[in-house]
Amino acid sequence: MLNRRLLFAPALIGLAAFGALIQSGASQPAPQRADCTTVISLGSIWMGSNCGKSGGTVIAPLGRQPVTVPAKSTREQTRPRRGARRPTAVRLEERAPRADGNQRQPKETKAKRRANRRSENRLTSGQRPGRARSADGQDPVLIAVGDIADCTVSGDEATAALVRRIDGTVATLGDHAYPSGSRQQFARCYDPSWGALKARTRPAPGNHEYETRGARGYFDYFGGAAGDPGEGYYSYDLGAWHIIVLNSNCEEVGGCDARSRQGQWLRADLAAHSTTCTLAYWHQPLFSSGKEHGGEEAMRPAWEMLYRAGADVVLAGHEHNYERFSPQDPNGRLDAQRGIRQFVVGTGGKSLYGFGQPLRTSEVRNAETFGVLVLTLRPRGYDWAYVPTGARGSSRADTRAIDEGSDNC
Repeated sequence: MLNRRLLFAPALIGLAAFGALIQSGASQPAPQRADCTTVISLGSIWMGSNCGKSGGTVIAPLGRQPVTVPAKSTREQTRPRRGARRPTAVRLEERAPRADGNQRQPKETKAKRRANRRSENRLTSGQRPGRARSADGQDPVLIAVGDIADCTVSGDEATAALVRRIDGTVATLGDHAYPSGSRQQFARCYDPSWGALKARTRPAPGNHEYETRGARGYFDYFGGAAGDPGEGYYSYDLGAWHIIVLNSNCEEVGGCDARSRQGQWLRADLAAHSTTCTLAYWHQPLFSSGKEHGGEEAMRPAWEMLYRAGADVVLAGHEHNYERFSPQDPNGRLDAQRGIRQFVVGTGGKSLYGFGQPLRTSEVRNAETFGVLVLTLRPRGYDWAYVPTGARGSSRADTRAIDEGSDNC
């Protein structure tokens, strides 16, 4: 009998200590969250709770100082699409307020849409593409602007001088040589300033190019870099990004709707390139607060196809100003989870147009300076910066960005 009492003595002592602990807790109750879980081990009288710092576990033996055991770091599979870094703007018009009725998020995420259209042998969203960076190990840069050269003004000389100081691929957004994009105007007005950038330029045709029949001056000047002369649309890869160039002169290419030749090509190109990040550019924007031209309804079908495929960024020119939009759906409704962010960059040097009533998704507007949009294309996101040349096409380049920010794909 004595041996049995000795055997159970540690357990009795442990129970007594546990009872004292409960009685002490009853006299001085500690605040508890509803989601806390308490763990007790009677063998060593250890108590723990999952209410520690940063999701860790606070654990300690009775009578000793608690120790925090950090929780294991896990990445959320459905993290928010948008980056934490907030965009900044200097000397720009006040941002337009967002409508509260547009805050509801769709159930289907961009990642799910991409997964549904990937076959088993294609790159999955969880893998990092092998071509994520350039040969020198840096994220590739895309420099974008449109509405550039006219022999009667000098704004194109200022933008060309700015771009020459920035390494990267140049995306020209149409209307290269005013007034009609003829061979002579390309030779006399565009080439003296922007010709030095020709080897790294991937152009999109504008409406002024087609004031010369078949945009012959444009296609002759850029050659194969402009795509097939009967089409003017093509695509290429830049780092981990897939880049799509469309021809927004819809009447010249048989239409821009989903059943047109360009629409069918776009749908096939999107299906064949299941990259994490996709950017498209053309000349006439679907959305614009500009009072000179406004938006081009004919480009809505292209936007719808890009939206369904999970594209991230659209660039355009045509309006001679700079405007950045919040991510939106094809109908112009705020969509922070799945929407496409559009930039209008018609500030290449020709002239500047003012704004009318801002669209509800318009975030930043500038009609005061020529400049270029510089995009750093990271494997799973991008940084943007609108860099001005100086007031009204001054030859002195102001390299300070007046709109910059970051986002995720």
